Amino acid sequence: MSAVIGLGLAALGRPGYINLGHGEDVSDASVDGMEEAAHEVLEAAYAAGVRHFDAARSYGCAEAFLASWLRRREPEGVVISSKWGYRYTAGWRTHAERHEVKDLSAAHLRKQWQETEALLGRWLALYQIHSATLDSGVLEDAEVGEELARLRAGGIRIGLSTSGAEQAATIERALELGGFDEVQATWNLHERSAGAALAAAHAAGLQVYVKEALANGRLTPRGADPRLAAAAAERGVAEDQLALAAALAQPWADVVLSGAATVAQLASNLDARGLEWHDAAERELAPLAEEPDAYWKRRSQLPWN
Repeated sequence: MSAVIGLGLAALGRPGYINLGHGEDVSDASVDGMEEAAHEVLEAAYAAGVRHFDAARSYGCAEAFLASWLRRREPEGVVISSKWGYRYTAGWRTHAERHEVKDLSAAHLRKQWQETEALLGRWLALYQIHSATLDSGVLEDAEVGEELARLRAGGIRIGLSTSGAEQAATIERALELGGFDEVQATWNLHERSAGAALAAAHAAGLQVYVKEALANGRLTPRGADPRLAAAAAERGVAEDQLALAAALAQPWADVVLSGAATVAQLASNLDARGLEWHDAAERELAPLAEEPDAYWKRRSQLPWN
């Protein structure tokens, strides 16, 4: 197993998130309360050897929480990444009509880069397009490409995250165009369709981050398919640990992001690092795979909570 676990801050930076039972994880939904909780998880992650931390402009106050922890802690050896392309619009409300709005224009890139740089500054190593898709046109936008190339020439590694049923095609197009150092994509026991494209990206020298390895809570004790629950129980482990072990075992994976919202969740996720992913588990759980269109339709129906 060569991949490592990183920490994604989507659930730590805003009170509403698409993750089963997220509301149960937020004991104090004030900005100060969530900042304190985020710092606790960040500190626990760093103490346990986690060095990759991933945020985004749309994750509420995630960048600000990460920045305040970095300034206070001054940790060594960390790899900080963030993303541009969505703006947070929920106004700290869990039941907002819209939680984020997508804008992949060059003007928005310039604006959000300034905001991210102001917060994360010298810490930032990797900046990514947030949820690039073929139909968004962002990969073909010459002005965006010029802006990203300028940042790359200045020493910032450039990546893209993908989402939707056409993840594989988006990654393949990014490889054709070049100019990227990293790709972040959804891969989990339910959604495996990007696997071959991620293998190609890895072979081309790009770093591969895996996001949503627990399928927004569907591969945790809160929402696991009975087949995963039975397989985990048979091995004496938790559902999230077995699901993360599957992602960590992929030969093309470099960083698998935990989306833990609490220290307890993080501790359980990190225990996946000691698990072996055997052929027997692969055969047993292969039937969990869903068609991409069905998977993403179901994801779109999950509530912000």
